[in-house]
Parts: sequence; structure tokens; C-alpha cells
Amino acid sequence: MRVIVVGAGVVGTMHAWHAVSRGHEVVQLERESEARGASLRNFGQIWVSGRAGGEELETALRARELWEGIGRRVPGVGFRACGSLTPLRTPAEVAVAEAAVARPDAAARGHKLLTAGEARVLNPALRGEFTAALWCERDAAVEPRTAQLALKRELLVSGRYTYLGEREVREVVGTAAVRDDHGDVHTGDAVILATGAWLGGLVRELTGPDLPVRRVRLQMMQTDPLGEPLTTSVADADSFRYYPAYRGDALDALDAHQPQDPVAAEHRMQLLMVQRNDGGLTIGDTHEYEHPFAFDTVEEPYEHLTRVVEAFLGRPLPRIRHRWAGVYAQCTDTSRVVHRRQVADGVWLVTGPGGRGMTCAPAIAETTADRLSW
Repeated sequence: MRVIVVGAGVVGTMHAWHAVSRGHEVVQLERESEARGASLRNFGQIWVSGRAGGEELETALRARELWEGIGRRVPGVGFRACGSLTPLRTPAEVAVAEAAVARPDAAARGHKLLTAGEARVLNPALRGEFTAALWCERDAAVEPRTAQLALKRELLVSGRYTYLGEREVREVVGTAAVRDDHGDVHTGDAVILATGAWLGGLVRELTGPDLPVRRVRLQMMQTDPLGEPLTTSVADADSFRYYPAYRGDALDALDAHQPQDPVAAEHRMQLLMVQRNDGGLTIGDTHEYEHPFAFDTVEEPYEHLTRVVEAFLGRPLPRIRHRWAGVYAQCTDTSRVVHRRQVADGVWLVTGPGGRGMTCAPAIAETTADRLSW
């Protein structure tokens, strides 16, 4: 079988990975020289803890298993089973964590409520003031800026993988065939359009104006090296407000009696933080849904995140060396893990995992491969 994959982000690359792993030939096309979108501009978190039960959690857990196996095979992916901690400061925040630990699927997520002392044993860099912490053992991380390149190098070793950068696919020209902007036609047994947040052009022509996927913009930043290990990923209690695993009476009480900081509320913010292999910290994030998106980044969210992180670390944040914005695609029905649809003969569009893309991509691609009988 010959598979044409359009898009070199993590979703597209994982489709290429599964096809090659199953003995097939793959041609992967990318409109940039290398992917530059949300697959690089993210935390690199394999985030199991906040996922809704059912399909979403099952997908995240399967993806976590697949990422670990890929990490053993491709060290450049930077996989590490670091887990995550959410420090808690108030009784209302602790109550949400207690409700999460009491869920029937808590063990599958690796959820456990820790004292502040127990949390500091796991992550000694957390020297600030908090009373307890929610631990999720199943969370993990990879290196988003290098993972794609490492995966591509491994795919090239197979001898059944061709990568063509700076090729924008313009049209479908037959069954499982597309033409790029060089005029070349690429024909296979299946075409996967894994175009991420690029929802115009060919995607719009194939799906019409009613594609149930929206674009979301976020702001993030990265610091100089911390100077010590941050041994787990770190979130704050505002993250409870954005992840379906925490919905319930306790979260309703938190929302009612402990409103978000005004800046956090305005920018729909949460703290997520991961240490990179060079020691720097990737910190975010915000959520913007209204189009057209702003073309600039604003400083107030960064100031808010700095205050939150410094309070948890009990020390000043290292110098911020990068600030950036990114855009990803999210199903308008956020309970859906991905939008997977046949849009032409032999052509499937796979997009819209939202903030789950890095986490779930290996399992999303595996499901595609199974359904198409690769």
C-alpha cells in the first residue's frame, strides 16, 4: 500500500509512522520546509490527567503507551514519564482534587492527593506555599521542537518513506491522488489530509463552509535554564476549569466562590509548565476563540503566569527568552477527540484534536490505520 500524508505536524507524522510500521510506503508533503505550527508551539505534554472518561481517556491512555514505546525506539523524541503536580492552596481547590481522586477512573489516570511535603519529595523545586497537590503519575512529556525531526530521521531509515517539504497540495485529481503547487501528482491507495489549523484552500473546497472545527490561538513563553531540575510537569488549579475530568459539584463551588484572577479570566488562562531538556521552562497558556485573531501578543498574561510560577517555586523566574503565539484546530463539539471524515474518493481529513493533539496523535493515527485496514 502507498499512503500520501499531507501535513508534517504531529498528527500527520504519526499517520506516516503507523503506515511505515505496518510495512507500507509513505510520501509526506508539507507546505513549509518543516512543520512550524502547533505541533512545535506547545508544551510537549502527554496529558492524561484532565481527559474526559470514555473515548477521550481511552485514547489518551493508549497514546501514552504508544509514546513510551516510540520514545524507547527514538530517543530524540525526548520522552520522559515525569508525571504532573497541581499545587493546591485553598479548601475549594483541595475539594476538586478530592473529587478527582474519588472517581472510578482515578487509578487509570494515576491520580493521588498528596500533602505539600510529599509533593516536594517528588519535585523539590516547588518551595513556595501550598497546602496539598494533585499528582498524576500517567502524565508525561516529549520535546516538541525536536520530536518531529527525530521521527522523520527514523522514518527515512525504513527506505519506504519520502519527505517533500515546501509542497502545498492544491487539489484532489482522482481517487487517492493530489496535485501540489509544483504541478506534481502524488497517487496512492489513501490520502490523509492532516492539515492542522490550515482549514482554508483545499480543505474548504472539500468540506464546504460547515466544517465542525474551529481555530484557537494561545500565547506561551520559555525561560532561560532554571538551574535545577523541575522533575514533574506543573499545573495550577485554574487548569481544573478547562479539563472535563474535573467537572462536578466541587468545581461548581470553586467557580462560584473562588473566581479566577481577572487577567486569567479575561484570557481564559491556566498554568501549565514543563522543563525542556536544556533546563528552560515552557510556560502557558491562554485561549482566544474570536476571529480575527490579534496579530500581537499582550503582556498581562505573561505577568500573571510569572506571578503564579514564582509563588510555586518560591524564587524569581529565570529570564524569559522566547514569547510566541500559536494556533491549533479544535472540534466545535469539544467532547470529540478528532474530526475524521472521508472528503473525496480515497481521501480522509483528520483534524481538530484541539489541545489534545500532542497527547493523542499516536492513538488517533492508529485508529485511522485500523479503520482503513492498513
